[in-house]
Amino acid sequence: MVRRVEPRARARAFVLGLLSGVGRKNCSRLAEQASHARPGPMQRLLRSARWDADAVRDDIRAYVLEHLGADDGVLVVDETGWSQQDVKAAEGFFAHHHGEASMLQGTVGLIGTYLSPTGAFTLRSTGRLGGVEGPGRRLSQSSRLFLDMGNKNALRDGSLAATVTKVRLVHASVRQLHKKSGEWNYEKWGEPVSQKYTTGASFVFSTQILQAMKHLGIDVSRDDAHGFICAWHYVNHYLGTPEKWLMPKDADEVERLWNSQRDTEWQKTDDGVFMTKQAVDFYRKFLPPGAHDAYMAMVRVALTDKYAVMAGIPRSVLDLAGKPLAAGHEVISGIGSGLLGGAAKDTIGVNPYKEILGVASKAFNDIERYALTHDQDDQPQMHQELHDNR
Repeated sequence: MVRRVEPRARARAFVLGLLSGVGRKNCSRLAEQASHARPGPMQRLLRSARWDADAVRDDIRAYVLEHLGADDGVLVVDETGWSQQDVKAAEGFFAHHHGEASMLQGTVGLIGTYLSPTGAFTLRSTGRLGGVEGPGRRLSQSSRLFLDMGNKNALRDGSLAATVTKVRLVHASVRQLHKKSGEWNYEKWGEPVSQKYTTGASFVFSTQILQAMKHLGIDVSRDDAHGFICAWHYVNHYLGTPEKWLMPKDADEVERLWNSQRDTEWQKTDDGVFMTKQAVDFYRKFLPPGAHDAYMAMVRVALTDKYAVMAGIPRSVLDLAGKPLAAGHEVISGIGSGLLGGAAKDTIGVNPYKEILGVASKAFNDIERYALTHDQDDQPQMHQELHDNR
């Protein structure tokens, strides 16, 4: 898990500090609690120490199951009040839509976070998450969450909370990197990766994804939509969001709030367009021959033209394929040089994206697998200094 003695001792001191009565739990205060002369060692633990978060999670889960487990139990690790109803609703969504939702979160969702000017600038300037090699590393962190959310018992045995904690540590590392650099304009940008920003990202990865599924003709029941929003409500909590910014559990209310704020939160910026292009180029390497245009047409339809233009996603003639969803006219067939195969189809009562959604989900599984296994997930996520490698 943590191989070297020194970082292992610091990790123990860090956890004990988190469990202590210290008021504001930043590295300086936790170092003081541990009787360290300076906060540097604690900061390095978050920023660059090599440790296996998954092994830590597995050990904690095994311990909890052995000593506290029950076949029908739900592990409540805090005061959020996970209920059996919330768990069952979330599990229902993932049982029906895990593959599609994971794929859309890794495309529409990540691109949506790049449409936040502060978010795009924050990520791009970190280097490892925003430079020319950034998409794989960002995707590795995000995919771990997207995939684990739908794993069997993830909502019952504490593994979802453990996965989110790893994401939270990356956020803390980003904040520390910017603080150390002295280049972050706090008056202009506020706190990097603030708790308010993480709530905005939770809206993007939840209700925006439900809207994308609707645009693509994917039928999501009200119960399933409620379950998906419940899952992200708890993710939002585990990320440390205070009550006043915590995303509600009501799917209709979340959609209404996001629709009212989206055009304020999303804007076209050079950083956002750059980050989107990096991600699109990364995806291109994994898609079947001829499928890239069809895939990006699907992403445009999922986002809608307005926001696809903001992100800098180029148009193609295949964008027309999404228009008949409502009109019921003929649709271009053989998208992506035969990807959808055969003669033209009448789309009355037929989702023209059904086949490409299957192809896209499979291809995106390969993308996620690469990001999680090719040294993208166990490298330090940020440079030691603030240089973006662009």
